[in-house]
Amino acid sequence: MSLDSLPKRVPAAAPPRTPEPAAPVPHRVPRPGRTARLVFLAIVATIMLVPLYVLVVNAFKSQSQILTDPFGLPASGTLEPIRRALQGEEFDLVRGYAVTLLFVVCVNVLSIALAGPVAYVIARSPRRRFRALMLFFLAGTFIPSQVLVIPVVYVLKTVGLMGTVRGFVLFETVLTLPFSVFLYAGYITTVPRALDEAAALDGCGRNRTFWRIVFPLMRPVVATMVILNTFSVWNDFVNPQIILGPGSGLYTVTTGVYAAVSQYQTDYTVVFPTLLLAVAPLIVFFVLMQRHIISGLAAGATRG
Repeated sequence: MSLDSLPKRVPAAAPPRTPEPAAPVPHRVPRPGRTARLVFLAIVATIMLVPLYVLVVNAFKSQSQILTDPFGLPASGTLEPIRRALQGEEFDLVRGYAVTLLFVVCVNVLSIALAGPVAYVIARSPRRRFRALMLFFLAGTFIPSQVLVIPVVYVLKTVGLMGTVRGFVLFETVLTLPFSVFLYAGYITTVPRALDEAAALDGCGRNRTFWRIVFPLMRPVVATMVILNTFSVWNDFVNPQIILGPGSGLYTVTTGVYAAVSQYQTDYTVVFPTLLLAVAPLIVFFVLMQRHIISGLAAGATRG
């Protein structure tokens, strides 16, 4: 008998596997700490938004509505108060915009032109004296600008720049240098030195290397400083009020609003629209550019 003639055993079919029941998804119970933080942040946000809400709704009300119901919505959506604020005879708000924007542009250009090369030299030099210079600039960030006003007034009077646009722009530029140098130097240290060496082999000097090679890579941090400097110059009240003075005939947005408010302190139909027009451009600018502030401040820690 051959092996081929023997009956072959067919293996028994495996029993079908029953699918295992899916594990129940655990229900996340909100932690008390997180809930408390959310409630706290909501309360803080509400407190900070209440003044803005009062400013916006009262900018479109009549005098009687503002006095009787300051938190209510305006009865009519007329833009007459805004038109009156823009065409005010005592304070030209459009001219105040132009003067403030002129100061913002001049301060930002001078700040970049002065702080950029200084930060490059400090970041690229290993000598201790440059580190001491960095500490000197860093110490300037802790000095309030109001403390410097009186000494600066005497200096500007001595050099004949008191009450002039040049004197005010130079003072505002000096106020931006400490933090600008500190932020620029921290960012430049993350830029590889090989780029400097390659530029030197191509015949570029240090000045050309900075402006042609390193500076284009600093766009995030430069954008951050431009935004912060714009806020500082736009919101500054004490320095233009003292350095420029009423005799110069130049009013920034903040000093012009102060002049209008002091003259029309009981006419809220002029006060609220003027204040709204003064802060509205800055709020829009901040909303559009806030992501650049965050990315620029974090750029030095994430590059390299």
